[in-house]
Amino acid sequence: MRLIAALKESPASISVASNFTSACGLLYLASGALLLLWPTAVQKLFLDPAFVGNEATLTRLLGMTVAVIGWLYVFGGRSGGRQIVAASILDRIVLVPLVLIPAAVNGVFPHTLLTFAVLDPALALVAWRLLSRDGSRLARS
Repeated sequence: MRLIAALKESPASISVASNFTSACGLLYLASGALLLLWPTAVQKLFLDPAFVGNEATLTRLLGMTVAVIGWLYVFGGRSGGRQIVAASILDRIVLVPLVLIPAAVNGVFPHTLLTFAVLDPALALVAWRLLSRDGSRLARS
């Protein structure tokens, strides 16, 4: 099947920044799968109060979204392209905190969203540093 073969493709040489992006993708894929399959994990891990409405469904949607982002980061990183690393840095440093922090402050899954609002930009800064190092190596070659 050509689709599976395409997923297995990988360039001969992948930068450290691309490998890091793939590793972040695995983290997001696992985190998203956890929330998708076990929405009450937020109560067990963060000691949040019990759900009173449809929060479990919203947690599953959040989990699916994070898992899909992780899937795309895994394969974006495996492609070896510097563009996916750079694009992921911008949205993780700017967009993620801009959206998640106000939502958390307003009481929407505060522990979960604040965890992502801190972790995601921190990982993006590491990716930025690795991308810069890879870029300076390319310039010297």
